[in-house]
Amino acid sequence: MNPLNPDASRITEHSADLGSEPGISAGLHIKRTLAIARNAFREAVRDRVLYNLVLFVLLLIVGAIFLGELSAGQESKIIIDLGLSAMLLFGVFIAIFVGVGLVYKEIERRTLYAILSKPIGRGQFLLGKYLGLCLTLLVNVLVMGLGVSLALIYVRRGWDPLALRIWPAILLIYVELTILTGVALLFSTFSSPALSALLTFFVFIIGHFSADLKALANSAGSAPARWVFRSLYYLLPNLSNYSAITAAAHGLVPAAWTAVLSIAYAIEYIVVLLVAATLVFSRRNLK
Repeated sequence: MNPLNPDASRITEHSADLGSEPGISAGLHIKRTLAIARNAFREAVRDRVLYNLVLFVLLLIVGAIFLGELSAGQESKIIIDLGLSAMLLFGVFIAIFVGVGLVYKEIERRTLYAILSKPIGRGQFLLGKYLGLCLTLLVNVLVMGLGVSLALIYVRRGWDPLALRIWPAILLIYVELTILTGVALLFSTFSSPALSALLTFFVFIIGHFSADLKALANSAGSAPARWVFRSLYYLLPNLSNYSAITAAAHGLVPAAWTAVLSIAYAIEYIVVLLVAATLVFSRRNLK
């Protein structure tokens, strides 16, 4: 690594991973996309902010243990409520503040030009960055989920069935975070990091009130207002489908068919986001 120019070393690392083959086979496309994803994961892991957030969530879980011991019979409920809520909130912070910089940092450091000089398209670049951040989120969610499960076992002084029953809710939290990552990536292709973060957080808040948007669309007095609310209802993701924290705190598991439909909806929405991001980014002048 060149200590005088770390970006140059980073460019070399990208180039080595992406290779120089001129072929356009599917295998080479996948290899190059995974190389970008791997580098994005490495960069995210090196970011100390991620460790700080995970550590903070684990400290919240420890705090929930002590709070639970002060509330007779409510230990497990408090741990699940606080633990999963903290997991969602700080997962959103990671998805937003890392996601909005996926494209901007590459342009700012001028490493994007070295990547795109290889036989790789902008869509592959975005997909690789997206997969890398999703992998980062997966590792963080697994660590935090394991912390919640161990906390439940600790307060029971033995095995607690809730230690396993919370994982469907954790899966839905992760799926929601992958949607927000796609939203952050889309905004990052045409706006500044600050504006992208604000817009993504707006989507996160409004997405949990989709039912209210539909009700407002039906009850609005003017046609323009109905059109605005109805457009927001159909354009923004329905994140309320992934809210299973309260149910998990009461030992309830989401119905299998409901979870499958929610995941299928997320996959379709993410594909649309990535296609839109590719179309926008392909028309962006990087000079």
